[in-house]
Amino acid sequence: MAQKSEPLLIKRYASRRLYNTETSDYVTLDNIAGFIRGGRDVQIVDLKSGDDLTRQYLLQIIAEHEGKGESVLPVNVLTDLVRSYTTEVQSVVPQFLAMSFEMLRNGQEKMIEGMANPLASMPGFEALKAQQEAFLQAMTGGMAKGWGTSEDDGDGQGKGAAKPDDLEQIKKQLADLQARLSKLSG
Repeated sequence: MAQKSEPLLIKRYASRRLYNTETSDYVTLDNIAGFIRGGRDVQIVDLKSGDDLTRQYLLQIIAEHEGKGESVLPVNVLTDLVRSYTTEVQSVVPQFLAMSFEMLRNGQEKMIEGMANPLASMPGFEALKAQQEAFLQAMTGGMAKGWGTSEDDGDGQGKGAAKPDDLEQIKKQLADLQARLSKLSG
């Protein structure tokens, strides 16, 4: 997806109406969500004060989708996010989430590229897949174990499964992160 270098500027008027400065028309939260799904970054500013309201509106879009039953965030993740606002751990959480979503986004892009051209070589795909599976297992408490690994490649772990050394390294990194989080919150 080609993205424009400049974010789409949306101005909020005193009446709380949102104005698309590129097309000179009013937009809704659904329109803004569509721009973002289409790969476009947006910036929402208050016309009078100049305050950046982007975060506020993005959270509102997420809340509306969650409220409609389009749940993406499990309750335990939402609970942990709320807890992170009340502890010193909050400085680590944004970085962790940003890195996790970046890894997910990169994996999705590689997968899409592979579907567009099945013959395309994707160096590091197995390592990325192992990292994503370990991340899913960590985030779902192990419930995601075995997702997408129904085929066996002879090692009893499933085709493309992470090697024990890789998983041990990832487990050690997660344990280290948990220890640091415990020290910060204790």
